[in-house]
Amino acid sequence: MEQTVEQKLKALWAWQSIQTQIDKIRQVRGELPIEVADLEDEIAGLDTRIEKIRNELDELEDSIVKRKNMIKDSQTAIKKYEAQLNEVKNNREYDAISKEIEIQGLEIQVCEKRIREAEFEIKNKTESYEATLKNVDFSKAELNGKKEELENITSETQKEEDQLMKGVEEAEKNIEDRLLKVTNKLRRSFRNGLAVVSIERDSCSGCHNKIPPQLQSEIRQRKKIIICEHCGRILVDEEIANEEA
Repeated sequence: MEQTVEQKLKALWAWQSIQTQIDKIRQVRGELPIEVADLEDEIAGLDTRIEKIRNELDELEDSIVKRKNMIKDSQTAIKKYEAQLNEVKNNREYDAISKEIEIQGLEIQVCEKRIREAEFEIKNKTESYEATLKNVDFSKAELNGKKEELENITSETQKEEDQLMKGVEEAEKNIEDRLLKVTNKLRRSFRNGLAVVSIERDSCSGCHNKIPPQLQSEIRQRKKIIICEHCGRILVDEEIANEEA
């Protein structure tokens, strides 16, 4: 059976009234859900940073071990070349072996320099690692506190919200799909979620702009769906609003 305009307006107002109650419940939670999500993202980023620093520290430790082994190899080679010096038969052999000893000595100096650099980097990265661990601990403590606060608020209101959501589903059965789609789009376009509003003190209760007397009269006749010429919200008269209050 085709709905009258009056029935459509009443159905829209009933739907909006329930949505407004849900919005009020969710407002109690404030920014907590966003703060919880932000902290979770922050902790995930810190964990990634900790893992990266840990890998870098492992690589630096490995490089120090590698350089120390290279020093040992060079020292062994120097001892071998020094022993060979006692057996040389001419200046050319002496110069060649001396050159090898010099090269190994330079290799030791380079390795020692690289070890000092790695140790300095390890010191800095260890400080950064420890500071990041502290930040994680602090953020996790803050996250746990906000989660607990959010859970307490949610547990107090969840049952009521669930019941209201069922009410929304029931109310939507009385609204034709095209009109519901338009109204939902309107609702999403306003921060306060008000898509259907009433006349209050000769004004739109959504944007508070004055409604001309002739338009008010048309709204009260309930012959067609009328929108506010300023904000685009659907308007209902005071009586419909009071009936559903």
